[in-house]
Amino acid sequence: MKNLLITLGLMIAVPATAADITIPTQQHEQTPAYAKWGALAVKETKQKYPDANIVDYLHIGSETKDNTTIEKFKLWLKDDKHEFGVIIQITFSTKTDNIIKIDFQETDR
Repeated sequence: MKNLLITLGLMIAVPATAADITIPTQQHEQTPAYAKWGALAVKETKQKYPDANIVDYLHIGSETKDNTTIEKFKLWLKDDKHEFGVIIQITFSTKTDNIIKIDFQETDR
């Protein structure tokens, strides 16, 4: 019992880092298909609005027509002056994933 208490004491005394924490995941959870496009939307938004912080992220949905797909995201940004939303639409070839265009539209909601 004494060894157990000493061990527990050491575990409590040593702060955990993010690398020390393992969060169990269920086997059926998978990365969503839009995840890589979401990462691109965030990256491009940071480039377009370098003085703003991204405070929220939403995948609106996707739309496929003929040989192209449009992934739609809404990011909420905040800078020194105001908060605003940006709708990002990434249009790409459904077969090759080659980007055709990226559109940005600012919104107050």
